[in-house]
Amino acid sequence: MVLARLSFLIAALFGVMTLSFLLVSVTPGDPAKVIAGPLASDEQVAAIAEELGLNRPLWERYVDYMGGVLRGDLGESYYSKQPVTSEILQKLPATLELIILSVIVAAIIGIGVGVTGAYFRGRLPDKVGRLGVSVFQSIPDFFLGLMLVYFLFFLAGWAPAPSGELGIVETAPSRVTGVIPLDALIAGDMPVFWSALQHLMLPVLTLGLVYAAYFAKTARTTVGKAMNSQQAQFARAMGLPERAVVRYAFVEARATIVTYAGVIFAALLGGEAIVERIFAWNGVGSWALQGILRLDLPVVQGMVLIAGSITLVTYTLLDIVVGLLDPRIAHA
Repeated sequence: MVLARLSFLIAALFGVMTLSFLLVSVTPGDPAKVIAGPLASDEQVAAIAEELGLNRPLWERYVDYMGGVLRGDLGESYYSKQPVTSEILQKLPATLELIILSVIVAAIIGIGVGVTGAYFRGRLPDKVGRLGVSVFQSIPDFFLGLMLVYFLFFLAGWAPAPSGELGIVETAPSRVTGVIPLDALIAGDMPVFWSALQHLMLPVLTLGLVYAAYFAKTARTTVGKAMNSQQAQFARAMGLPERAVVRYAFVEARATIVTYAGVIFAALLGGEAIVERIFAWNGVGSWALQGILRLDLPVVQGMVLIAGSITLVTYTLLDIVVGLLDPRIAHA
């Protein structure tokens, strides 16, 4: 099973590389005109297009792009003139930090609410949980982020200003991992470490609350079904305590919950760009969004490639992990 998944991964990565080039290269708009500005002459636009290689045939640009990707070279940004690879490596840790913590918070809250609802199905705790799920499923994450900024920062003063990973006057520690809290711990700079954790609070809470609703809905359905299964009924008939029955039901539903965690992680990788902009987060999401608005093709291609590749790797690991958790899937 593992060899089959890894073989498919290699072929799929080649497809992602091709799509990342074609989807961006055939989109409407002329990057040379955007860079030159509205007052530029046709000659100036043509000179920029020639400098960037945009006037070359599509197949020739594709061959150069694939060769560069295989060498780890994703080109240079049209605006910053920096290698796209180095910019991704610089900004990706901040995004992964935000996404991983958000998924963990969403899983803890959502699974707790879902399991409680499954156990007290139809009673008050279940009704309250379903109300909360309905509310947070209907609120866009960026709107919830603005609400949390208004109430927790502006009115209550419990959270720091949405100024990024640190305060405006604070200096990041020497870069080791790219994750500021970890780098601060390595440097022994505890004030910066606590400040970084405080600045994580609002964006993580924003994404965590929104996606906790999806975890809760899934956990309530899967755990509730497992608690009414023949195995659970047999466990009760044997006189096992109810907490053991709930634990067994959760174990039976864990493959579905783990799968959902991976799906949410992959969805957040390309879908939290607006939240990053709201909190001035220096991640690949806001960086890619800026590249889209500027028609910075190497940046957009790099983001599509990285997001697609990480998504494929995530789904491949999910297949392997779920197969290990459930032998019926591993031998299917």
